[in-house]
Amino acid sequence: MTGEFLSGLDALIDQALAEDIGTGDCTTLSIVPKNVRARGVMFTKEEGVVAGLPVVERVFARLDPEIRCVFGVPEGTRVHPGTVLAQVHGLAQGILTGERVALNFIRHLSGIATRTAGMVAQLQHSRAEVVDTRKTTPGLRVLEKYAVRVGGGRNHRFGLYDGVLIKDNHIRLAGGIKEAVRLARERAPYTLKIEVEAESLSQVEEALSAGADLIMVDNMPLEMIRAAVELIAGRALIEASGGITEENIGAVAATGVDLISVGALTHSARALDISLDIVDSGPA
Repeated sequence: MTGEFLSGLDALIDQALAEDIGTGDCTTLSIVPKNVRARGVMFTKEEGVVAGLPVVERVFARLDPEIRCVFGVPEGTRVHPGTVLAQVHGLAQGILTGERVALNFIRHLSGIATRTAGMVAQLQHSRAEVVDTRKTTPGLRVLEKYAVRVGGGRNHRFGLYDGVLIKDNHIRLAGGIKEAVRLARERAPYTLKIEVEAESLSQVEEALSAGADLIMVDNMPLEMIRAAVELIAGRALIEASGGITEENIGAVAATGVDLISVGALTHSARALDISLDIVDSGPA
């Protein structure tokens, strides 16, 4: 992890810990002596792809730099029920106080990576790639998009600043696709690609005529997507979006699109079932 990423991660972890701990972990502080050391085992209870091990390590480090995590598998491993992800060694107070925050992060990120990997696996015989969207949990975008990459997907733009995506409301306010693309070419940084959202074949033609670099075919039926691919004929990258599921992603890929964006990767992925148990303890 880069220093910039780590700095942002620490701030996010500190916020999560402050939210959970508040004025103190009254249960642990009441019951567990300061000098008791423990070993906790973090393990999976179902199959999936693990993402977030470095985050777990940072959570415990923020509470107690002496806590040590020994990982049982590399990040991105497909795991089965009972797989040991990490052994956590250190003072028991810190382990217990950080347990829930660490689990919340790794369960959520592993859920995203697992769902992403499932969709990516269906495109093995296709040129299409799975990409995410900006439909992320506020404050967690960097981590959620990281989890998509761990699962084998690719990131779409990170925010409003690193890509031009002209959507229906932009088109309406600009007075049409041609004018919207012209204004973007004139005013946006020249290094940015320009993508246009199209909801019909006539809009696909307009976007092509205007010189769009990418065309998003949004919520189109399969027959219309195929027609759009034939119409574009390699003159722009094609992104399919809207209503993509595990059940239909293979059929969408078979139309010949280049990218398939799936908001559900981040906004609807189910958390992976992961637990942490204390297995032994003793005085420091």
